[in-house]
Amino acid sequence: MSLMRIAIVKLSALGDIIHAMVVLQFIKKYYPNAVIDWIVEEGFKDVLTNNPHINQIHTVNLKKVKQKKSLRLLFKELRKLRKLQKYDLVIDTQGLIKSAIVSRAIPSDKIFGFDKESLRESFATTFYSETCKIDYAENIIERNVAIVASTLDITISHKDILNKQPFLYSSNQSPLNFISNTKPNIALIPGASFESKIYPVKRYAQLIQQLDANIVILWGSEIEKKMAEDIQEISPEVNISDRLTLNELKTFISRMNLVIGGDTGPTHMAWALNVPSITLFGSTPGYRNTFTTDINRILESESEVDPYKINKNDFSIKNIKVSDIVKMSKELLEDSK
Repeated sequence: MSLMRIAIVKLSALGDIIHAMVVLQFIKKYYPNAVIDWIVEEGFKDVLTNNPHINQIHTVNLKKVKQKKSLRLLFKELRKLRKLQKYDLVIDTQGLIKSAIVSRAIPSDKIFGFDKESLRESFATTFYSETCKIDYAENIIERNVAIVASTLDITISHKDILNKQPFLYSSNQSPLNFISNTKPNIALIPGASFESKIYPVKRYAQLIQQLDANIVILWGSEIEKKMAEDIQEISPEVNISDRLTLNELKTFISRMNLVIGGDTGPTHMAWALNVPSITLFGSTPGYRNTFTTDINRILESESEVDPYKINKNDFSIKNIKVSDIVKMSKELLEDSK
């Protein structure tokens, strides 16, 4: 019997890719000899690298297509996919029109996706040969697991997800700056993809002043670096990291005793690496966008969030009390001793 060949499509963004990657270890549990390839946006490739469960990573550059508004570039990217070796299954875990078009371009026997009632962009189902039904408002990790379990006719339980193995791997073995051997190491992630997911700079500074730890602020853009510098101006004892590659970021997060940040990719890395974390939620739904465990906790504002229509003018994240973060941080650090 020939090997099963599976292509997983999850193009972006960083946190969404991480939340989908958990399925790899469960596929390999049931199909240890399966060939699993991943199709991803070029800029996020390195979050997937070095994973022993992925055979090949194929990239597309739809970001450039969007920037240039070029049909010629789009067709060029799709032609690149059409040249891939044929797969038995393509699984679109993203469920957007763009990911569905990408899935359709890949040579395959079957294309699996979510049904039209399970998506915001219901037209995507036009490109699938088979579909899976799970409410769009359900937890995103459980949605990823559900579509893979349905496609492959396997069982993946809530307990299985809780007992997952860490699944981010880095080739970076070089020593990292700002790691303490005497104090707990805490990473702060102040940035996020839009403003209403960002906890206020002054609150982060207050948090730093109330924790006896080696605290390092991580940043990925000039705007986030300026936020880090503003925090350091109020709390000079904090460290600001160098700009890290995705490989370096994976290594750095794995060395932390605690990660604190908003609903953003680097914070979700902690869950993937079984590192304690606190994720702060205001305008996005905590129950949906992360997986709560004994060591991965959330703090939410009192907003009622509609996952079908995120209100980017909801700045209620600022109402989360510093004292609540301090209390939870101390509990997690104490438990990790």
